[in-house]
Amino acid sequence: MLSLARRALGECSRLPARRFATAVTNAPPSTAADTLLTLPSSATAPVKYSPLQPPVYLAVTPLVKPEPGAEEQVAELDPTVFAHPIRRDILHLCVVHHRDGERQGSANTKTRSEINGSGHKLRPQKGSGRARLGDRSSPMLRGGATAFGPRPRDFSTKLPRKVIEMGMRVALSARLREHALRIVPSFEWTDFKTRGLLERLEELKWSDRTLFVSGKEEVPLNLLLASGNIQHVETMTVKEFNVYEAVRWRSIVLDMEAVQYFEDKLSKLHREATP
Repeated sequence: MLSLARRALGECSRLPARRFATAVTNAPPSTAADTLLTLPSSATAPVKYSPLQPPVYLAVTPLVKPEPGAEEQVAELDPTVFAHPIRRDILHLCVVHHRDGERQGSANTKTRSEINGSGHKLRPQKGSGRARLGDRSSPMLRGGATAFGPRPRDFSTKLPRKVIEMGMRVALSARLREHALRIVPSFEWTDFKTRGLLERLEELKWSDRTLFVSGKEEVPLNLLLASGNIQHVETMTVKEFNVYEAVRWRSIVLDMEAVQYFEDKLSKLHREATP
């Protein structure tokens, strides 16, 4: 009798929870349809960005000083790459993964079998009144082996590709939000002398801990030579760029080819022409 009463109470207590879960997970069809935004039917151009994710606009600063009266250019950036929600946990995973791969892991100590010398017993087991002792490679003796010492090992860790790609989206979005991301049309510089480039970088306030990321196979030679003697300024290609470099430098400067590379590789938009 008591078990039947408990079973009836259990069924009564589960009914409200089941009705509540169904009401939350299954939204009415009419409500879902009212929240969707549609494009005008007359639009014939390819839809590059979703109405729910407007593009990000960023001013383009030419590396070579422009002529007076030149028009300012603005870059239209992919919101799925440069306006991604900030995930500090993903950034931490990517930075730790990169720094683990940079560890040498070459520390080495000798074991008893690697110590050079005779393996004979130093004194008899009994009769001396002192502690028992084996050969001279014992870790207890000076010049002997190291007990449980470090050995060469690989510190690198594995991280899923999609996590690394999300880390790059988060890093670029965070630097853009911090006003630390700059865009230039190209990295073509006039000559290989350092003085002119340094004056231009000081004018733009890019001379302190600035990283230039080129979308080409190699960094343009004039920029590479001119920036070689400038302290806290470095150049690299997009294939050398990673999440750790993105968060380590005070300013990141991309050329348009680098922006196109990141959008092609990291974009999550479905770019197709509308009928």
